[in-house]
Amino acid sequence: MAKTTGPPSRPSRRPPRAPVDVRAWLGGIRLSGFMVIMLGLVVLAAFVLVPTIGTYVDQRQQIAALESAVELSREEVADLEAERQRWSDPAYITTQARERLYYVRPGEVVYLVDNDLPPELAPQEQAPVSEDVEQTRTDWMSQLVRSVTEAGLSPTVSVPTIGVPDPTPSVTP
Repeated sequence: MAKTTGPPSRPSRRPPRAPVDVRAWLGGIRLSGFMVIMLGLVVLAAFVLVPTIGTYVDQRQQIAALESAVELSREEVADLEAERQRWSDPAYITTQARERLYYVRPGEVVYLVDNDLPPELAPQEQAPVSEDVEQTRTDWMSQLVRSVTEAGLSPTVSVPTIGVPDPTPSVTP
């Protein structure tokens, strides 16, 4: 007799599933004392190991960050040692004195070129300064005394940053 591999001509019917009785299924589970102890140990191990694993992961991240900081510091140290090595060379010192401070040897003539910047980097023209003398609107002495007394009675001291404008400029009438 030859078997056919094609699809069957009619669909196979499965008998409908009978509802599962949960009480009978749970009643069939037998728990021994050994299983209860082992289950308790597994739960206890999970409670003990989860925080430990979290601490381990945090420490590994901190170690990685510190290793990168150490590597960066080593690079900075190498750069500073190279800079120190350059400064120990008399030719480098002479070159830096000539470039930065415009030092020359006796008998040399130095030419400085003005306006050698491109036009976009050149400083902008400023308005001409008035030649008229104007009267100030406040008395400088009273303003000085007021400033000293305010500074002396100030509860906190703030250090001004150089080069950064004051965010709240004061206007005096």
